[in-house]
Amino acid sequence: MGPLLARLGTARAEDFTRLATPESGGRESAVLVLLGEQPGTGPDVLILQRAATLRQHAGQPAFPGGAADPEDADAPATALREANEEVGLDPSSVTVLAELPKLWIPVSDFVVTPVLAWWHAPHPVHPCEPAEVAHVARLPIAELVDPANRVRVRHPSGWIGPAFSVRGMLVWGFTAGVLDALLEMGGWARPWSPGRLVDLPPVGATPAPSAGTDEVDETRVH
Repeated sequence: MGPLLARLGTARAEDFTRLATPESGGRESAVLVLLGEQPGTGPDVLILQRAATLRQHAGQPAFPGGAADPEDADAPATALREANEEVGLDPSSVTVLAELPKLWIPVSDFVVTPVLAWWHAPHPVHPCEPAEVAHVARLPIAELVDPANRVRVRHPSGWIGPAFSVRGMLVWGFTAGVLDALLEMGGWARPWSPGRLVDLPPVGATPAPSAGTDEVDETRVH
């Protein structure tokens, strides 16, 4: 964790995205990037999968999190509250380590603060509201950085970005972009071939090209 935390001390939004975060406006929100460790699998990160029936981001893996409430003291409070509501995470089991730069998701006009934390007292978690969260998983860092599990995805809109295919989950969009940057900053990433390109099915999910090394496939834009 030392190299990652040292690098985050000088991190800027530009390290995660090509899109400038607006100086004002946008709906404040936060997500919890929760790292932990399990015997036999090593360090991991908590990821949930949105329910397939949601109007936005249906079926998409994501960090726990959501919009700030007026009573939230700060971004960590928002992230921990949302994680508690979504997967039953006990806030007292978590040590907040750092706040990442605010990142803008233009399609929803959310200004998101990723909150990096360490799960010092792991416990069972589960979807608290099946209509919103379908599945919860702890994805091992070793599997995320395995070159065999690294791909790029192409959305029907033409947006292309990094992704991870791990344990039956295809992690892409905003979540994959943040993970991609953090793995590089922590010195955990391994070389992988960007030639593997997977087309996302047109299920109505909205692209989130606001984090990571994203680009536009000009041959698919009309």
